[in-house]
Amino acid sequence: MVKNHISQILNRKNTKPFGVLANKKEVLCYNLTNKNGFEFSVINYGATITDLKIPVSNNKKIDVVLGFETLTEYINSYYLPSPPYFGTTIGRYAGRINNGQFFLNGKQNYLNKNHGEHHLHGGILGFSRKLWNVKSLVTGDSSSITLEYISKHNEENFPGEITVQVTYTLTTENELEVSFTATSSEDTIINLTQHSYFNLDGHSNDIVKQELIINSQKILETNNELIPTGNYIDLKNNDFDFSTSKPCPVSIDNTFVLNNENAATLISKKNNLKMTVTTNQPAVHIYVGGNCFNKIKGKENANYHALSGICFETQNFPDAPNHSHFPNAVLKKNETYFHQTKFKFENL
Repeated sequence: MVKNHISQILNRKNTKPFGVLANKKEVLCYNLTNKNGFEFSVINYGATITDLKIPVSNNKKIDVVLGFETLTEYINSYYLPSPPYFGTTIGRYAGRINNGQFFLNGKQNYLNKNHGEHHLHGGILGFSRKLWNVKSLVTGDSSSITLEYISKHNEENFPGEITVQVTYTLTTENELEVSFTATSSEDTIINLTQHSYFNLDGHSNDIVKQELIINSQKILETNNELIPTGNYIDLKNNDFDFSTSKPCPVSIDNTFVLNNENAATLISKKNNLKMTVTTNQPAVHIYVGGNCFNKIKGKENANYHALSGICFETQNFPDAPNHSHFPNAVLKKNETYFHQTKFKFENL
């Protein structure tokens, strides 16, 4: 077995084997805590968050993210009718790119198509299916881990070699802080996001009894293939107006334009728990799902279904490279991309 070099530089107390890839490289799981007893785990396959355990009473923690117990299940989940991308890092471009095409510096680029005629979540083998290297791991009152992936020029037909790092930090303020940085060898496009499915009632429940607030006054209009048209929909008197607390919707797959860094709030009255999402990104894509079609069991033998979790995909707009009035998605050569999102947990 070929061991990934990270196993030589990290404290084995925080590390355990999680499986072996087809190329014989080992995947490891890293477990981190903060001084308040919060706990999360991440694997270096896809820089994927597998567990996030929150204290809700003396001696009781709940796991608030969906996931699997083995590497095989994560790998097999990409062959489901609708891959869930549980907990993973999405890139090089999150969301859909129309017809897998975009212009950059006067040149038409043709990306791999993996969602009908469109490019979705980084293509056939996006960042979520890559082995990342761990660059650092810090333990103490707050804990953090930094993982890195180098995406070669023309991977999935994207221009430029980019070096991407994601740092997950469990702060003393009970925040899971997610920070992305990236640099490129030439001009390219980029849109990274963290794709955890949250359920504050516990990962084996459904989300319908939880309350949702989204700080947005408009969403992107899309066609019947969920490709942005370039127009916006005003949320006044709209079913997707979540400016005040409402029950989680049973069906949603929409990009909300943000007013400021305060993106969204999720509330569980069952566990008296609130999660607040803040970000420096211009949008949050909200998606309810998690269906594993009775083909793969989740953690603790959970049967994940279409209402198992809710995603807060903080990001730039889907298909932004094809709409000049959308926020710029171009990462210039030698410039640095920076994306930060915080998921803060508080007891009610």
